[in-house]
Amino acid sequence: QVQLVESGGGSVQAGGSLSLSCAASESIVLRRCMAWFRQAPGKERDCVARIFTNDGITYYSDSVKGRFTISRDVAENTMYLQMNSVKPEDTAMYYCAAGPGRLGYCAPSPAEYRYWGQGTQVTVSS
Repeated sequence: QVQLVESGGGSVQAGGSLSLSCAASESIVLRRCMAWFRQAPGKERDCVARIFTNDGITYYSDSVKGRFTISRDVAENTMYLQMNSVKPEDTAMYYCAAGPGRLGYCAPSPAEYRYWGQGTQVTVSS
């Protein structure tokens, strides 16, 4: 069972940048899909970015496309989320997740991810 540990959250002003990391306890290529989700109080957990760990193909939600970049370092068993031009609406608890994928596709649904980190808080002030 893989363990995921997020780091890098914190407080930042709107327009600034923040970088999140997700360290896995085993090779990330064993989990075909990895993703970043976020959840604000009273809202559902939404997927903002996901990545195929083998070939690095990425997907983004419309709300972060062009501002956030998901990447992975296979040798370090780590996934990253570079957050640029952040907005107050990006404020949330951010979670990394890993799962097997389905039919060659990394879905954005939380139900498709079997392993989760404990979360790291991101707060963007205006």
